[in-house]
Amino acid sequence: YKETSIQSASREKILLMLYEGAIKFVKLAIQAMDKKQIKEKCENIGRAHDIVLELNNSLDHKIGGQLSAQLEQLYQYMSEQLMKANMENNIESLKTVLKLLETLHQGWVQAIQKLKSETKE
Repeated sequence: YKETSIQSASREKILLMLYEGAIKFVKLAIQAMDKKQIKEKCENIGRAHDIVLELNNSLDHKIGGQLSAQLEQLYQYMSEQLMKANMENNIESLKTVLKLLETLHQGWVQAIQKLKSETKE
């Protein structure tokens, strides 16, 4: 079911699903860090990191211009913070990444809604 929903999803939906997954894994990593569950922390940070890398790799600099350059910098910063969180057990780094992901997710939700309403007119 999950695979079918991903395969039939629009690019916009896939983008939102990636953000939602990264947010979920960062939250799980925070919980694992609080509970001193090293294995779970590492796994969830790794999953979040993989998603951030995928978001970065999916940027189209020809179309995105300045916005994609700024997103690339943000994704690189998040990647560094995730590595720092993992190596140093730094929960603040995870919280920073979580806040950035949630802000970006909300921005994309609003942008997609605006685009959809404009194309209906």
